[in-house]
Amino acid sequence: MKRGTTWSYVIRVRDPETGESKPRWVGGFATEDDAKAARDEARIKARRGEYVDRNTITVREYLDEWIEAHAVEIKPKTLADYRHMINRYVKPNIGILRLQAVRASTITKLYRDLMAGGGKNGRPLSSRTVDYVHAILRKAFRDAVNVDELLSSSPVEKAKRPRREIREPGTVWTTDQLKTFLRYSRDHRLWPFFHLAAYTGARRGELLHLRWSDVDLDAKQLVIRGSASFIDGARIEGTTKSGRKRIVSLDDGTITVLRNQHKMQAADKLKVGPEWRGGGDYVFTTGWGEPVHPDTLSSLFPILIKRYNETYPDHPLPHARLHDLRHIHATTLLLAGVPVHVVAARLGHADPSITLRVYAHVIRAAEASAAEVFAKAINDQRAWC
Repeated sequence: MKRGTTWSYVIRVRDPETGESKPRWVGGFATEDDAKAARDEARIKARRGEYVDRNTITVREYLDEWIEAHAVEIKPKTLADYRHMINRYVKPNIGILRLQAVRASTITKLYRDLMAGGGKNGRPLSSRTVDYVHAILRKAFRDAVNVDELLSSSPVEKAKRPRREIREPGTVWTTDQLKTFLRYSRDHRLWPFFHLAAYTGARRGELLHLRWSDVDLDAKQLVIRGSASFIDGARIEGTTKSGRKRIVSLDDGTITVLRNQHKMQAADKLKVGPEWRGGGDYVFTTGWGEPVHPDTLSSLFPILIKRYNETYPDHPLPHARLHDLRHIHATTLLLAGVPVHVVAARLGHADPSITLRVYAHVIRAAEASAAEVFAKAINDQRAWC
């Protein structure tokens, strides 16, 4: 039926609670053919019990409501990342579309456009970032189907996502290069942090969350309970990435480093006196007792490398990031033959398959010598017999 300048259709839909059949009018179609096509599709869904009433909510409006509804459930840092990705990549492209008008082809085109020029200044966006956008949209649209019942099915599930790139950690330092860095930076007051990061493989935020109550020097272990980060200038603490705590064993040298760190902190507290700002029992603090800012450590790391290279230009250290200390820890353990599941537990990976995927190149290198190891073991036994 034509109503004014647009076309409408009506179908009967059975109420799942009362079983009563009621008419549903849906309008706003530009042509009669569009209205008929939508009517036929609605009839099929109504017979299957999948019919969803027409709703004018846009993608932008729904995502705003969705992110607020999940603010309590999502970790603060993850929530901030979700908001950034939605505001930066989703809303400018498909935000004005009606949620119910989004098709798989719409999402596929969004991914294609982002890959072509969705980055800063129109540069291509990495497949990893696009994959993250896909993960967020998949969660949101699944809730639109299962929780809010605004859609009968999710177009994101049928969209053609970009081919996922498995990014292996780049070239990291050798153990000798790590020792060189730690030896050179030993006089810096934050040197114990770099030592602990290298010797435990813990993440930056996890070590900045660490309290002395989590450290057992006699048992030679510490407990990673959470992670700290800064969002919009405020320090935020939450759970670990996996959501579980873990126990990490420590070597004798690291125990000595931590004992010295505790003594230095006590000396700082005595020196500052009433002006001491510490109160959280944190292992790593400033000279005034405040928790160290994550960016301080990330910025200091390359500065120390640069200073070393200027001092010893004949034996420079390759460029590295703070996070690479974690990769060095994992790589060293795997090449030494430590089982993957042990390394995964130490790193805090939720599943050993994550370790296998991230460090596949290291495991392949270790496998290359497996044949020689086996042959040597058999030959040695044969000689003994």
